[in-house]
Amino acid sequence: MIPFSDEDLLPAVEKSIEKIRPMLALDGGDIKLLGVKGGKVFVSLGGACVGCSASGNTLKYGVERQLRIDIHPEIEVINIAPDLADNWEKIADQIAQEGK
Repeated sequence: MIPFSDEDLLPAVEKSIEKIRPMLALDGGDIKLLGVKGGKVFVSLGGACVGCSASGNTLKYGVERQLRIDIHPEIEVINIAPDLADNWEKIADQIAQEGK
């Protein structure tokens, strides 16, 4: 269990994502922080990351790893496709329901 509220996590997550962004940009990728809900971080990988077969590894071993180092070892990052990004909160609610 992550001992921080979503509101407390947001600034730390934003700072950590800013560290990761240049690495993604080197390969033509980008990342957009959509928000934090239920202790989970919702992002949308963009640019060259969209449709890239390595994007799952980028998410797990790049983004999530950095957030776990910077913030908390149990933090989870979920990528939302760019065309669904506007509905990320609805998707977050569905994920929370499935986890109960």
